[in-house]
Amino acid sequence: MNPVIQEEISGCGIAACAALAGITYAQAKETANALGIYAEDTALWSDTEYVRKLLRALGITAASTETPFDTWESLPDKALLAIKWRMEQGRPFWHWVVFVRNEADTVVLDSKKALKTNTRRDFGRIKPKWFILVD
Repeated sequence: MNPVIQEEISGCGIAACAALAGITYAQAKETANALGIYAEDTALWSDTEYVRKLLRALGITAASTETPFDTWESLPDKALLAIKWRMEQGRPFWHWVVFVRNEADTVVLDSKKALKTNTRRDFGRIKPKWFILVD
């Protein structure tokens, strides 16, 4: 699985779904827009139903609930993580990233354009709040 770079400042959810589906950002954005999901909508940062809806449209199954983050070792092999979680004007916001563990490696795929590398292994710097299991 490869990271997908978000093309809008609030496109992390679309980029995370694209990475999980193995498609480009443009392809995921086209599907999202057809579903009424737009990167410009800040609700994409504070409501999990948008990414769940996009994942379903892309043929990917996600758990119906969020699970509080405990340890990196206890994460499932594939998950959407909510990082940089914060409250703004009484509303929760976060940044979506993808956690992937396989026989060869364990990484976080982060879509943020400004990063030197979008395949992260600096787990001590990443502070997940919760995750959604993805099949």
